[in-house]
Amino acid sequence: MISITEIFISFLKLGLTAFGGPAMIVYIKEMVVTKKKWLDKENFQEGVALAQAIPGATAMQVAGYVGLKTRGIIGGLASFTAFGFPAFLLMLVLSFLYSKTHSIPEVVSLFTGLQVIVVAIVANAFLSFAKPVIKSTGEIAVAILSFILFMFKLNPFLIIIACFIIAQIIFRDSTTEKEQAFKINLYGIGILLVFIFVGLFFLYFIDRNLLTLALIMMKIDFFAFGGGYASLPLMLHEFVENFKWIDEKTFMDGIALGQITPGPIVITSTFVGYILYGFSGAVVATVAIFTPSFIILASLTELSRKIRHSRVFLRGKRGLLASFSGLLLFATVKFSSAVSWDLIKLCMVLISFYALVRRVNILYIVIGGALFSLYAMH
Repeated sequence: MISITEIFISFLKLGLTAFGGPAMIVYIKEMVVTKKKWLDKENFQEGVALAQAIPGATAMQVAGYVGLKTRGIIGGLASFTAFGFPAFLLMLVLSFLYSKTHSIPEVVSLFTGLQVIVVAIVANAFLSFAKPVIKSTGEIAVAILSFILFMFKLNPFLIIIACFIIAQIIFRDSTTEKEQAFKINLYGIGILLVFIFVGLFFLYFIDRNLLTLALIMMKIDFFAFGGGYASLPLMLHEFVENFKWIDEKTFMDGIALGQITPGPIVITSTFVGYILYGFSGAVVATVAIFTPSFIILASLTELSRKIRHSRVFLRGKRGLLASFSGLLLFATVKFSSAVSWDLIKLCMVLISFYALVRRVNILYIVIGGALFSLYAMH
């Protein structure tokens, strides 16, 4: 039997170099299927398909799936936590340094340039996200509708729900197998839910601001279909536009820092939590942003085929992914409007965008942009 310690250490090592988001799935497969032979190829691919179908950061979900299939709930928690821990730790350090230095002129210059890089990153995320998703006039219509509704500042969570409902009407051609009844083993899930509710209960008495932060992050994760980037427009809405707890510039700085850490872009939540409430805020925000998606993953791991062939699910997923294409387009427009454009910045965004399209490693783009910003904008 595979030990929990071996699972934890294996995914911790992998998490240290987990740059590239969903691209890390290839390295997880190499470790789990080829080297360690914990899962066969078919079982692993089933996990990838499930991770892509449910909310949350895809690579994190795949890591959690491996642990769940090999050692149950405890194994899933071990692989999931270990894979994301290096990103959390580095983002915590970067958030601390940012809070102490962000007003220094050199640092201001650095992040002024990185904001431009963020525009290119989000624009490329929109194209990468939309290209495999938008395949019909129905999906184009849903994407445009969500973009327009977001421009009118409607609540994005209501937009997502509306697009899910609309998808049931307009997408009638989703092929499917015969739907099957199923049941879920609730024992391990029930224990997890008890711990979550106890944690929220203590936050209510310790610090209600932290409770609010946790609930917002959990809501964002629950609706973030399509991977980590899907969480960005939702965070933008909640923390920048709705509660106005941080400004656009600071949020974009957090995204930039998230690109130089291993792990998913959703680790920006650590930055947001730290900026708002220090270390405790960073911990609460990070745990909360991963909790709903892990619960869903644990609940559905044994049912992935049945769930993925549900007519309601297939239609709904098409609508949800199309809506997030529109939301990411809105985020691109919103972030672009926060930049004071000049010729240098325009050249930077075009070069960065081209490099991203050509699949240059995003870490090189961010570091190169940072160094250029220090030289050209100081």
